[in-house]
Amino acid sequence: MRTRRLGQGLEVSALGLGCMGMSHAYGGQEEVKSIATLHRAVEIGVTFLDTAEVYGPYANEILLGKALKGLRNKVTIATKFGFKIAPEAGDGVSRMIGLDGSPANAKRVAEASLKRLGTDVIDLFYLHRPDPQVPVEESVGAMGDLVREGKVRFVGVSEFDADQLRRAHREHPIAALQSEYSLWTRGVEAEILPLTRELGIGFVPFSPLGRGFLAGAVDASTEFGADDFRRGLPRFQKEAMVANARFVATLDRIAAAHGITKAQLALAWVLAKGDDIVPIPGTRKIERLEENARAVEVTLSAADVAEIEAAIPPEEITGARYGASTTAYLPQGEKKA
Repeated sequence: MRTRRLGQGLEVSALGLGCMGMSHAYGGQEEVKSIATLHRAVEIGVTFLDTAEVYGPYANEILLGKALKGLRNKVTIATKFGFKIAPEAGDGVSRMIGLDGSPANAKRVAEASLKRLGTDVIDLFYLHRPDPQVPVEESVGAMGDLVREGKVRFVGVSEFDADQLRRAHREHPIAALQSEYSLWTRGVEAEILPLTRELGIGFVPFSPLGRGFLAGAVDASTEFGADDFRRGLPRFQKEAMVANARFVATLDRIAAAHGITKAQLALAWVLAKGDDIVPIPGTRKIERLEENARAVEVTLSAADVAEIEAAIPPEEITGARYGASTTAYLPQGEKKA
């Protein structure tokens, strides 16, 4: 597996693994299967592992802590803080009841995450979403304190707008910005990606496969379970999936011409957008993990990239990426795409 650099010194595998779906939002799976997938990821060099306090909540960090015993020196662990979590029993996104980017919460979560992960340092600690009630300087300042205390190696932020990112980086060097980016979500291209490059910040796209849609893993016939986060997202309503199905068919046609899968083509496109970009596709299955990892070996020419982008115009995508209940967690002013 090749490596790429985030910020001024964090070297990671060129493709990471989003671990959320093993415990949260998409239904989860048996722990033994998740641990097998994580072990296989380490074996093939997919060693940049992304989790968060809120995934489960807590369960995903605990899972990684179990799976990575004896393997800690082979992986780079990224985790996040920034949500208020309801204390009552139960799991899933219903326990995410607001934002909390306060310095006190940053330090509390870092300490708890270290214990759950079974490690003495977090490689990359993100603020999961900017909290409008807390100046970003205060949130990031507390994260910088954790670096100085040796509990965190690098600081990251997620779904920040340009002004928030500049302010955060002035407070403490930001190694990575994590935001959604894929062939059907390209809003970061106009302002955010140029800014990360100006500031020397790496970019970590989550959902680079469109939460499975661009890989053909779900379609209009899919019946989402009650605990599957996608059932409430506008783009995963049947009408929207029917309208967007033509783009998946286009990906299939172009991928076949290259002798690769749709998922590999979608990931190769993201990887081709810059050496400072490290996508973190999520998966629970070993075969999908291995398929995704092979995308790093795919080389797309400038003409290939142009063909793919022309075939999937972002303005023609049907449906917003989040619904009304979750737009508060988006960068300021963003409503769609």
